[in-house]
Amino acid sequence: MKAMILAAGRGERLRPLTDTCPKPLLPLNGKPLIVYHLEKLAQAGVQDVVINYAWLGEQFEKTLGRGEAFGLNIHYSPEPEGGLETAGGMIQALPLLDDEPFILINGDVFSYYDFSQLSAKLKPNFLAHLVLVPTPEFKTKGDFGLQPPGLVVAQGDWTFSGISVIDPKLLINYPVGRLALAPILREAMSRQLVSGETYVGLWSDIGTQERLRATEHQILNPC
Repeated sequence: MKAMILAAGRGERLRPLTDTCPKPLLPLNGKPLIVYHLEKLAQAGVQDVVINYAWLGEQFEKTLGRGEAFGLNIHYSPEPEGGLETAGGMIQALPLLDDEPFILINGDVFSYYDFSQLSAKLKPNFLAHLVLVPTPEFKTKGDFGLQPPGLVVAQGDWTFSGISVIDPKLLINYPVGRLALAPILREAMSRQLVSGETYVGLWSDIGTQERLRATEHQILNPC
């Protein structure tokens, strides 16, 4: 199974740190955030990883190269200034991902979730499998709900972790362009084609400097 890491965001709320460094390359306890993902993907048996980029994108190739240091083959999908949003970035990258389901990771989250579980999570005929986490305090409401037997629904108290498995058929009817993923997922949920699970371990959305520092503290002080 291949994987894609979404890394094209500007990171406005992390400025001025992101004025000179893309958000997924910001150091988290001395290691670029995206490197944690790459190491875990390699440990999970993934061999090919696609990274999309827009803002300061040349830094990804300079820092990560072609993935040799991680035992991976990294492929890059450059986007125009401003990026193509989550779904748009995936649609452009589909030729690099082939026709099989792939792991999708947001480049600006951190978690102890075990990526090796993901390859077996997508059920036959489903279009996506989402990992959901408790809604953090900085959000006013959740993204989705989860109903037996593991169906994700469009409204509920859980937050999408940014960790998922996507079947390319989810995106096949959409043109390349700036496009968000959430409306596409909700349409698939209306047809009961999105499965999910909950995860209650360490997870963080590295969206602000305060959350970056808090995550560093959690890693160093797990108890």
